[in-house]
Amino acid sequence: MVHRIFFILVFPAILTGLSAFAFSLPEKEFLTEKEINAIRENREIANRVRIYMEAAALRLKSAEERLTGKEPAQGDPLEFFTPEEMLEGYYRILKSVMFNLDEVYQNPRRNDGLTAALKTLKGGTEKAGDQLEILKKIAEDQKKERLWNIVNQAIDITDGAHEGAEYGLSKQSSPKK
Repeated sequence: MVHRIFFILVFPAILTGLSAFAFSLPEKEFLTEKEINAIRENREIANRVRIYMEAAALRLKSAEERLTGKEPAQGDPLEFFTPEEMLEGYYRILKSVMFNLDEVYQNPRRNDGLTAALKTLKGGTEKAGDQLEILKKIAEDQKKERLWNIVNQAIDITDGAHEGAEYGLSKQSSPKK
C-alpha cells in the first residue's frame, strides 16, 4: 500500500519535475521568509500542509492580479516576482506538500493529522484547479507561451495531488484488514 501511495503522490511530481530543467534562470526561493519560519515552527503535518496551501493560493491570486494589470502593494512579499515565477513557486510548493505527505505515510508513528492534511490538500487543489484554468485562459489571450506551459505543468501536478489526496482519504476511511 505504501508503494501505491508513493506512486500516486510522488510519481507525478517526479515526472513533471523533469520539466524544471526547462527553466533557464536559477530558481528564486519559492517561499517567503515568513512562510519558511511558519513551516519550521509547525511540525504537525496538518498545519504544514495548511501553510503550504495558503502560500500556493497566494501565488495563484497574485499571478492573476499581475496579469490583469493590478500592481502589487509596496512591501508585498511577492512584489518582485513575475507571474511565471509565482507559478513556478506554486508548482514547487505542491511538490513539497506531496513529499511531506509521503514522508508521513512512510512513518506510521507520525501520521497524526494526516486526514486533516489530506482534506486541506484536496480542498486547496480543487480551488487551485479553477484558478489555474483562468490563468491558462489569460496566458492564451495574452499569447504568453512560457506562462501557458508553466500553467499546464501546474495543472498536471494539481491534478496528481488532488487524486492522491482523494486516494489517501479513501484509504484513511476504509477499515484496516
